[in-house]
Amino acid sequence: MVREWFELTSGTTPTGHTPPLAFRHLFFWLGALLVGSIALVQASHRSETAPARVTLTAADVAEVRLVKSGGGEIPMPPDTPAAHASSLAALPAQHSAQLAAAWFAGERESAPDVRIAFSSFDKAQQQWTPATFVVDRHVLGQQLGFGIRRLGNPVLWCDDNQQLHLFVVGTGLGGWATSRIIHLQQRDGRLNETHPRFEPRAVLPLSWLWNISYLVRNSPVVLADGAVVLPVYFELGSKYPALVKLDPAGGFRGISRISRKPNLLQPAVLPVSERRWFAYMRMSGGTHKIAMAETDDAGNRWQDLPDLELPNPNASVAAVNASGVQTLTFNPSSAGRNQLVTATSADGVRWTISSQLATGEAGDEFSYPAMLWHDNQLWVSYTDRRRHIAWQRFTIQHQAP
Repeated sequence: MVREWFELTSGTTPTGHTPPLAFRHLFFWLGALLVGSIALVQASHRSETAPARVTLTAADVAEVRLVKSGGGEIPMPPDTPAAHASSLAALPAQHSAQLAAAWFAGERESAPDVRIAFSSFDKAQQQWTPATFVVDRHVLGQQLGFGIRRLGNPVLWCDDNQQLHLFVVGTGLGGWATSRIIHLQQRDGRLNETHPRFEPRAVLPLSWLWNISYLVRNSPVVLADGAVVLPVYFELGSKYPALVKLDPAGGFRGISRISRKPNLLQPAVLPVSERRWFAYMRMSGGTHKIAMAETDDAGNRWQDLPDLELPNPNASVAAVNASGVQTLTFNPSSAGRNQLVTATSADGVRWTISSQLATGEAGDEFSYPAMLWHDNQLWVSYTDRRRHIAWQRFTIQHQAP
């Protein structure tokens, strides 16, 4: 039944028969109504009480200086005019490349030709390798046995066995709100493979209703035992963030909700200690700020905190612990994405802007940052005007008081 429903709503069947459009729409909206109803019921429960509001100032924040040590554009695949939503992952010390990047690229977002592109930063050459496509929706659909209408939001992770994993958003009929998260894994274990081949492993089992309406955006957090927590978000009816728990090999172990607010998405998780983590979230409505939640038990239970006094124009944010210096990259405006900055903090609550990554004219877009702390360097990648993926690299210097 699950497979038949998705094939009907995506317009494909194993025999190649295309059901009537009205019939496909009926099945899709029946399912959408059910998921939306459940989401609204979940959103109505408020079992946690927010603590007193934190006053955010620059006082008591450790003064650090971000010193730029590199930057530019990651090469695009030939004849590809648009790029968006990059992800970064550290590679093992024995690898010929220092880190890897993945993003989606094609004619435009949601275009039929969008594929997942991949490049790696070569240690010897100190530059990015030529980009290649590693995931195609037609091939992926054939491998999975159902149709995929569009691809988006890749997220990379390298496990302790030096295998790359790739989480990709794939949709059927209905747009991003009917997405599913597809887990792919490196096909073979060749350590120095510059452009790895990926094969689908599973659709993450996140919803009883055919696993639809969950998406991924930000990097997972690797735990001490090698397991990971992958930030995800739900987007049909009511938007809310959640955490997927995976074992060290990538096996599914459960999902838990981060926030009880109904308009948050694309969580970025920042551990400030082994058990205390913060989550920073894009807000699709309300105060046009960055939303925040906290856990004191390694993600089992969360409590909403007051919104940060940092503006956000309904855009993705990224966060990472850079050897004790908390870093956050975001658009510092409530109305546009034509500026992108990185802020630093000693405690994850009070922030000071430390670097202006990009600025442009009204209507320009610098967005969807990804961050990585690797080899004592802070790496940042982001969408540059939807034309390519830009990157910058920094060292961190502590300034004398």
